Amino acid sequence: MSRSAHPAGPRHGDVLTEGHYQAPPADLNALDPKVWSRTVTRDAEGVATVGGIDVKRLAAEFGTPAYVLDEEDFRTRARAWRDAFGESADVYYAGKAFLSKAVVRWLHEEGLNLDVCSAGELAVALAAGMPPERIALHGNNKSVYELEHAVKTGVGHIVVDSYDEIERLSAIAARQGVRQPVLIRITVGVEAHTHEFIATAHEDQKFGLSLTGGAAAEAVRRVLGHESLELRGIHSHIGSQIFDTAGFEVAARRVVGLLAQIRDEHGVELPEIDLGGGLGIAYTSEDDPREPAEIAAALADIVRRECAAAHLDAPRLSVEPGRAIVGPTAFTLYEVGTVKPLEGLRTYVSVDGGMSDNIRTALYDAEYSVALVSRRSDAEPMLVRVVGKHCESGDIVVRDAFLPADLAPGDLIAVPATGAYCRSMASNYNHALKPPVVAVKDGAARVIVRRETEEDLLRLDIG
Repeated sequence: MSRSAHPAGPRHGDVLTEGHYQAPPADLNALDPKVWSRTVTRDAEGVATVGGIDVKRLAAEFGTPAYVLDEEDFRTRARAWRDAFGESADVYYAGKAFLSKAVVRWLHEEGLNLDVCSAGELAVALAAGMPPERIALHGNNKSVYELEHAVKTGVGHIVVDSYDEIERLSAIAARQGVRQPVLIRITVGVEAHTHEFIATAHEDQKFGLSLTGGAAAEAVRRVLGHESLELRGIHSHIGSQIFDTAGFEVAARRVVGLLAQIRDEHGVELPEIDLGGGLGIAYTSEDDPREPAEIAAALADIVRRECAAAHLDAPRLSVEPGRAIVGPTAFTLYEVGTVKPLEGLRTYVSVDGGMSDNIRTALYDAEYSVALVSRRSDAEPMLVRVVGKHCESGDIVVRDAFLPADLAPGDLIAVPATGAYCRSMASNYNHALKPPVVAVKDGAARVIVRRETEEDLLRLDIG
């Protein structure tokens, strides 16, 4: 059942009535493959393993909380997207979901492109060896430095987001003697069925230039009027955590309508369209995401059909999966600190992390699964709320779930599908130290982003 969004704060501690959570699963020891990464299983003693390594060993070696990333699963998903779209389309990994030098190298090796939305993300991409021509730069308010650096390094596409940015970028490119390829981000007026803060194609928001209001057409005129800019196509993104392609069909029809308008007004057929990303993943067993091959076939058919109706050659298609690749590949490993029963309500299970390593529950009312992973238990299920250690009543990791009634301090629990946005949006609230990202593959584990230390915090505080 859906809940209305509200700011993090006291209301996040409200008790929910019956029916706001699913019935307990038949087997609390089962790990639903829809939710967990491909190599996660349990050994003979019931301890969860990933990439051939059990979680007790990971906790002993790397500590908790920790993000545990299944490298083989990441690569498999990246290949699935690349293969689904083939040579006639471009797949850009949305780096905002999670980015590190190791991830960039995996993307490069698996043949994917990369989109970034800040100078920091661009720095990581270049440091890890991603060819700049395979990078696209996004953002609604790119700084002069970001634009100058992107042009200087030869970024393949810059997605322009405003009239101001068109003028700024054209001047920068002219000074550098470069004809910079650009896409124009437009808002197509599609209301994605998702949370208000991650629906990005309706009119009343900060991204893009309005199609219905005429701003998109005017942006085309302005870009075409600058010799230092090369208009390659149109970009649209309708939201995030979307489970069907109906919204993409409406968006594609409107984007193609703009392409036809550009042809008729300017005599130019643009060669590219980017329909963005936003396809959802399974956070719980009730979620039903679509496979990359199904998505690719549907989007390609939509674009071909709309272009044929408009008497246009079908442009090269780009998509931007981020969450759909990295989201399911990681889980967050926690140690239970306290177990606090509230008679007649639920049991509060406090872990050694919280909203500093996963803000999504407080920010988006996101729902997650959770499992006891350090042992098998045949105890009865108990309704729990998994909470963190921060001084905030909205510090909730999993709002309502079932764990075994014999859960005790020192047990390890894990929250799956935390590969996307959790580390990217992590904070130092209460001066918490950001957890490490540990990559596992074929019986080996290595840190790809190290745990922060108190020395890191003090080094930045110059007093």
